[in-house]
Amino acid sequence: MRLEDCKMIVTGAAQGIGFHFAKRLVENGAGVAAGDVNEEGLARLKEECSGLKGKLVTRKLDVGNEDDIGTFVDFAAEGLGGLTGLVNNAGILRDGLLVKVDRETGKIIKLTKDQWQAVIDVNLTGATLMVRDTVAKMVETKQKGVVINMSSIARHGNRGQSNYSAAKSALATNTKTWSLEFAKFGIRVGAIAPGMIETPMTQGMNQKAKDALVAMIPVGRIGVPEDMWVALRFIIECDYFNGRTIDVDGGLSM
Repeated sequence: MRLEDCKMIVTGAAQGIGFHFAKRLVENGAGVAAGDVNEEGLARLKEECSGLKGKLVTRKLDVGNEDDIGTFVDFAAEGLGGLTGLVNNAGILRDGLLVKVDRETGKIIKLTKDQWQAVIDVNLTGATLMVRDTVAKMVETKQKGVVINMSSIARHGNRGQSNYSAAKSALATNTKTWSLEFAKFGIRVGAIAPGMIETPMTQGMNQKAKDALVAMIPVGRIGVPEDMWVALRFIIECDYFNGRTIDVDGGLSM
């Protein structure tokens, strides 16, 4: 698929990787419907995309709300004159060890159900419903295209991220499942699994922790959103790519 032919939903588009994806797509002539709970970030995206080659429409979107998802998909299809796909990027973190012992008090601390459920609701259930409703709209309008899920190398397992790892591994697995289900409609499904990427979500890490992580990455640096864009562009443009997850992590997961 050519970038200029894309009419894509991008979730989690108000900052970080999603912001970068939406802007780069519009720069290349695509139509983008950008959604996020952060309306201020969406306004900034709209400002930065003003005058670019493609078209951008924005609307508040909470992927943890099923009704909101359906309304947004309808809005996107109407605003762009159809849909050719989805960049399924929205996600949150609620990290914590499943069980730990406080060093000072000796008290046992458990990951709460709310910590678990919040991540599952957004990163897995919300992502799944975004795929469901977007693909249903594409099938209804007989539109071929591509869905790109944002997984993570945490899908291989990562200390302190039981909830996040579970959601991202399930999303990678369902990338294959959905590719098999949607092939008859001419809809491909792929996924990108980022490693450590420089975004507002990761900038809160202390420098010592960052330095220790960089020392483990074979290419010797933390990734940037542009690294993810290269992978996204490949999946969109390569019509023979389907059902796979690409690790883009500098070799960290090897």
